[in-house]
Amino acid sequence: MAAEAADAPARWAAVPGPASGPPRIIGGTGLGCIAGAVALPPDGPGWQAVRLSRNRHWGHPALIQFLRDFTGRARAKAFPALWIGDLGQPRGGPMPYGHASHQAGLDVDVWLELSPKPSLAAAAREDIQVPSLVLPDETGVDPTRWTPRHAELIRLAAEMPGIDRILVNHAIKRELCRTHAGAAWLNRVRPWRGHDSHMHIRLHCPPGQDECRSQPPPPPGDGCDATLDWWLTPEARRPPPRPPGPAPRLPAACREILEAR
Repeated sequence: MAAEAADAPARWAAVPGPASGPPRIIGGTGLGCIAGAVALPPDGPGWQAVRLSRNRHWGHPALIQFLRDFTGRARAKAFPALWIGDLGQPRGGPMPYGHASHQAGLDVDVWLELSPKPSLAAAAREDIQVPSLVLPDETGVDPTRWTPRHAELIRLAAEMPGIDRILVNHAIKRELCRTHAGAAWLNRVRPWRGHDSHMHIRLHCPPGQDECRSQPPPPPGDGCDATLDWWLTPEARRPPPRPPGPAPRLPAACREILEAR
């Protein structure tokens, strides 16, 4: 196999199950892989996993336990069952579409849809449409859809143990700054493009995962400063293309995980 083939997203997406053995994260969430991943069950107390056909509901055991704990806390506060989107592929690695991260078993998308939900068959969860909570021009949240309960759910996630950061649309971050400025948990809620109908939760590298590489921590403070204005600039709205040159490569040890029987 050519060396480049180990970096091909199609190869990672084609592997149906995890590499056996104890959990082992190699690299980071944007360029990494995982052995010993476990699957989030399609249904549980407080959640329904969606788009199951993608086979992206795998993660480090710490992420699965986090989701059990988080949805349990949400349920105790009378939130409806939460729709859980993509975690990662069975062995992590790059995906053919949808995400540049979610590669190390530490990321999960939780949809910000707070309506009561019937228990749906797997096929009925494949094409669920969740409306944006953000105005079309992204200058703020949509007041006809955004509620204080959305802020409460994000806060509940941000205050959970093990959180590295939570990515939301910059308009959502701006609204949280308007209503909760100075709150310590806002440091972990970071603005990013998209993310207007879900929050992207990322955990720290778990203890004992010496090959795992975390991002640098967010800057100090609540993030409610002039940096939020950048997201409304032409540069932010139309990001430049990736500069020419070779794409970053996965850690060499990921090839072992990809090819494990």
